[in-house]
Amino acid sequence: MITRTVVNTTVAAALAASAILSLTANADNNEVIERVKPVGQLIILEGNAAAAAAPAGDASAEAAPAATADAGKATYDTACFACHGTGAAGAPILGNKDAWAPRVGKGIDTLYSHAINGFNGMPPKGGAVSLSDEQIKAVVDYMVGQSS
Repeated sequence: MITRTVVNTTVAAALAASAILSLTANADNNEVIERVKPVGQLIILEGNAAAAAAPAGDASAEAAPAATADAGKATYDTACFACHGTGAAGAPILGNKDAWAPRVGKGIDTLYSHAINGFNGMPPKGGAVSLSDEQIKAVVDYMVGQSS
């Protein structure tokens, strides 16, 4: 016959083993969480951030291109850099004149169309479908200006 002491000891040993395994599992989970946590975040701007920051009143003829360039850079930094800053999926890298020359040679309207509608490995609007066509054109203008 099994005595009460043997049962209690067996139950205590089983609980202790379970607690140790649980602590080990939590340590492993914490290590996994630490390894896979994001290293950054993507912020997608709604609307035209440069236009919202522009001062009220009459804008000079020189201010409009500057605002467009600022808007293009802001959009590039948030929506386009992942591919055009690294060459992912065959995207021409910003500033690489040799990679951009054949594309620029097709004309700005073709570049606008490819950026808006997608082309080869690039999805429409680079995957940032919340951007307006005007925002896409501003970023294309910015990228061409930096790369030709």
